[in-house]
Amino acid sequence: MILIEVTDSKSKKQFHKVPHLIYKNDPDWVCPLHGMVEDIFTPSKNPSFKTGEAIRWIVTDDRGEVIGRLGAFINRKKAFTFEQPTGGCGFFECVNSFEAAQMLFDAARDWLKERGMEAMDGPVNFGENYMNWGLLADGFMHQGFGMPYNPSYYVDLFRQYGFDVYFQQFSYHLDYSKPFPERFWKIAGWVAQKPGYTFEHFSFDKTEKFIDDFCYIYDEAWRFHEHFQPLDKDELRDFIQTSKAILDPEMVWYAYHDGVPIALFVMIPDINQILKKLNGKLNFINILKFLYYKKTKVMTRTRILIMGVTPKYQKSGIESAIFWHQDKLMKHKPQYKEVELSWAGDFNPKIIALYKSVGGVHVKTHYTMRYLFDRTKPFKRAPIIGVED
Repeated sequence: MILIEVTDSKSKKQFHKVPHLIYKNDPDWVCPLHGMVEDIFTPSKNPSFKTGEAIRWIVTDDRGEVIGRLGAFINRKKAFTFEQPTGGCGFFECVNSFEAAQMLFDAARDWLKERGMEAMDGPVNFGENYMNWGLLADGFMHQGFGMPYNPSYYVDLFRQYGFDVYFQQFSYHLDYSKPFPERFWKIAGWVAQKPGYTFEHFSFDKTEKFIDDFCYIYDEAWRFHEHFQPLDKDELRDFIQTSKAILDPEMVWYAYHDGVPIALFVMIPDINQILKKLNGKLNFINILKFLYYKKTKVMTRTRILIMGVTPKYQKSGIESAIFWHQDKLMKHKPQYKEVELSWAGDFNPKIIALYKSVGGVHVKTHYTMRYLFDRTKPFKRAPIIGVED
């Protein structure tokens, strides 16, 4: 076997070829757009390169056929917030061969070591964690947009190398054709109409205002997390720009109290129901297909990417009120029948409780795994999020 760094058009094509070999007979896999994956490894396209760097490899067998791939990356803004400086690896795809997987993991470990890292998380994204994050361990079914999908044997390859579960990520499904629990709606309607509270959905003509509000809420809501770093506005702008074709402004909500932003809610249509028909390519014909399928409403699922509430209002029922407003608009979008609420970390019991309170059913589990380079060090799981009283 030979390890090859991805540096030219040939190796890039081979990098994208690997998943097509792995999933050629798997009806649940959805090929991501090759261009979106390439953007992640392109400095001019990915704001994470401002404070980081990335590399990727492929592995070929003795006949020269590609059989595996992996990327490695460092975000220096976040790497040193851990007890041990921690980089990442991701976009792992490999045949069921520990020898091939080991060659890839070794390459990532050595590259990260050279840059001062003492651990690596994987499989993770070179960017925010609502995309391409985690290893599917349970719930092998249709794949929500941005949520990883993989064969079950990947967990064994990671464990055999020495990765441990740093935290679990739970996805919940909500049947939108069924009413929410009555108690939930009573609280929601009461809070939604309280004096001083206002609610507004996103609009592109006020993008900068909503970016500012998003970052304010995000930073307030997550600042008690042990490894918190303020949200990069450029990363949010990049997400809005790259997702403009699929973002539905009526699925992105903000809550305010006396004009101050206090909560956010981001839901997107499950574009995987269209991407499944495009085979990873967005050429002229596929652009026409995309527009056609979008117009004919083949998307029947949505995915909630993120919900956040500033600490002062985390027990106010404001999340319920956002659902109350969202539900009114969804009545005009009857094509949507199912919502995926993903993901909730096992370190965040509050969001898990919220997803259960609306009737969400736990259907998938992903792992974020960590490998300590010093094998004598004790392994620690991600701590439960605490909030100051």
